[in-house]
Order: sequence, then structure tokens, then C-alpha cells
Amino acid sequence: MKTTAVRLYGKEDLRLETFDLPEITENEILARIVSDSICMSTFKAAEQGAAHKRVPNDVADNPIIVGHEFCGEIVEVGAKWQNEFKAGDRFAIQPAINYKGSLAAPGYSYKYIGGDATYIVIPSEVMETGSLLAYKGEAFFHGSLAEPVSCVIGAFHAQYHTTNGCYEHKMGIVEGGKMAILAGVGPMGLGAVDYAIHGPRRPSLLVVTDIDDARLSRAATLYTVKDAKANGVELVYLNTGCPDAVEKLMALSGNTGYDDVMCFAPVRPVVEQGDRILGRDGCLNFFAGPLDPQFRAEFNFYNVHYASTHIVGTSGGNTDDMREALELMAAGKINPAGMVTHVGGIDAVIPTTLNLPNIKGGKKLIYTGINMPLTAIADFAELGKSDPLFAKLAKIVEKSNMLWSTEAEQALLEYFK
Repeated sequence: MKTTAVRLYGKEDLRLETFDLPEITENEILARIVSDSICMSTFKAAEQGAAHKRVPNDVADNPIIVGHEFCGEIVEVGAKWQNEFKAGDRFAIQPAINYKGSLAAPGYSYKYIGGDATYIVIPSEVMETGSLLAYKGEAFFHGSLAEPVSCVIGAFHAQYHTTNGCYEHKMGIVEGGKMAILAGVGPMGLGAVDYAIHGPRRPSLLVVTDIDDARLSRAATLYTVKDAKANGVELVYLNTGCPDAVEKLMALSGNTGYDDVMCFAPVRPVVEQGDRILGRDGCLNFFAGPLDPQFRAEFNFYNVHYASTHIVGTSGGNTDDMREALELMAAGKINPAGMVTHVGGIDAVIPTTLNLPNIKGGKKLIYTGINMPLTAIADFAELGKSDPLFAKLAKIVEKSNMLWSTEAEQALLEYFK
């Protein structure tokens, strides 16, 4: 079986190549990839090459397939797994498989499995760890977004609070508490807003910040104050690009501070702002991973001692988090389409990945079976004046508040079929 895939050979050395996959063994599964969303973590892997903790040292001689937010269909199942999986099943994968303590993960470490490919071979350890997950939804792109959504869910579960008088930690955000999501209108922040409003445990107050009015306005159209109120959440969008931002944030909390604060930008002033607005027993989650291994910010240790403030960091979700993401999407309780701002084909992977920090917007969604330049959903209407495909897609997304949708995905795949 031939596959076309984007492979990493070293620092900023990505190559789109067609090559033969080996025949699967009784322990493996052959699968077709339909969609993959490009993550900032893939950019980091491309920037660091073999220096990345998950990328093998011999990547120059044994290149790996990149991409870890993918969804597709099973093509052939080895004998060992035929009682659990069958051809035609749709699937998503939890890439953090943690097999025997190893950091190896699909999209970072393997020669024959990664999201930016047409066909892959799924190794036995993915199934052994329960990381090959059935996906029952209609849209493949929802399956791709299950991984980033699971990262958000994991962050909410990792929050913890103390119990007065004993040494027991209570896990998760404070139900009915006060929550702030800082720098929260990027793709992952929007996923957090969605989960905070529609997930199983919700705050009573949710303040979402950014320093860009246009980004805040878009977020407010996706996750509305009215909808939040209907779900028991008072939602406030706040531009913190002002000298008195901390005072405004504290005033919104009733000057008592926040139980849960999540920081979605690896920027020192944002982290320090999060520290300053913590209430008693408040937990700050440093969600966004920095490129700089020496990244530092100040933290008020007087409050650590006397007000029980604390910090936690999360990097990805676990398999249970991903199962929850898939279940919530299948039930229609959350809709990660708000994360997606661009769509492209496999030929767009390399320039998009290497230039990812400079491309404005949210998630860049790739359909690996087609060739198409990376295209902003906001540009569909203009492009549609001369291109019938984009004219059709423009009409479809207009019906869904300019969001990518199941109908849009089906139209795109049918056009290229």
C-alpha cells in the first residue's frame, strides 16, 4: 500500500513524499486518514527536530510522519484485533499513549503513523493502551478536534482545591465558582469557553479576556452571553489591553478573586496577571506551553503561604478525557467548529506548519486526500466569485454562522472525489 505523507527529517526539514507502507502484521491495523488539524506542538517539533523530547534521535535516517490530531477509517485489521475492530470503522487516536513509560507518540515518533498522511499503519501499542477510539460522529473533522478538546478537558480536571483542616485535594474546577480564561479567544481558549458553558461542571461567573476587540467580538458571536445564561453561567468578555485590567477583573469577581484561572498564552504579563487575580485557594492553570525552556514569571508566594493559592500545568489530555470529548461531541453538547478558521489539503501542510505562529486565526484543518492551498473560511465568498467550489462552500458556511460544518466537509470531499 502506497501512502503520501509529510515526514520530518530534522529541524525545519519537512518533506511531502509518496512511499510504500509495509504489509501489516497480525498485531497491526491499516487505516485511511481523512482529516488532521495542525497543532502548535507540531510546529515545535519541526523547529526542534531531534532535540524535541518525543522525536527520535535518528530522525534524519528514519523520518517520522507528523500530525497527531487525526481521524479516519479502518481499512484492514490484523488477526489479533479482529474481535475489537473491523474495516469501515471510524476512529480517533489519543496520541499520548504512554506505552511502558515511553514518550513516543503518533505524529512525533513513528515511521508509519501520523495524521498528515493518506494511509497509515497503526502499531500494536496503540491498541494495547486503549488509545484507538471508536468515533461515531458524522464529520471527520470533529474526530480530529477530539484531541485538542481533550487537552482542554484535561486542564479542567487537573484543577485542584484544598480542604480546610486536612490534606485532601478536591479535583476539578469549583462548581458554581468564579473562573477567568485569560488570552482566551484563540482556538484552545474557545474550546475552554465551550466546555465551561456546556460541560458537566460549570462556574457561575466566566470572564474571558483578550487584547483584540475583533477577536473578542468573534468569540461573543460563537459563545453568546444569552446561551451561557441559559446554562447557568454569567459570561463576560473583557479587553485587558489597559493599565487597570487587574482592577477591572477583580471588580467583576466582587473583589474576592477567582477560584480558577486559566492562562492560554505563554506570556509573562498574562501569567502574572493570573496570579494577581486569584482568590483564596485559587488555582492557576498554565495551559499554553512556551517555546523557551527558560520561560519564567513571578508568583506571589505570600499568597501561596497565607491564601493557599497554587499553580498547575497540563500538557495534553488522557484517554478518558478524549473519550469524554467524543461523547460530548456525539451528543451535540459541545461544538469545536469554532476552533477552525482555515481549511486546506495535504500540500498545504508544510508551509502551514513552518509558518504557523504567523498565520492569524484558529485551527488549520487539513484533508489529507486532497490538494488545496490553505484557505481562510472568511475568504470563501470572495474566492467564490471565480471558483464554483468556494461559491458553494460560502453558501454552506453562511448557514452556520461562518463555521466549518459537516455539510461543508461533505461538499469538499465530494468535489474532490
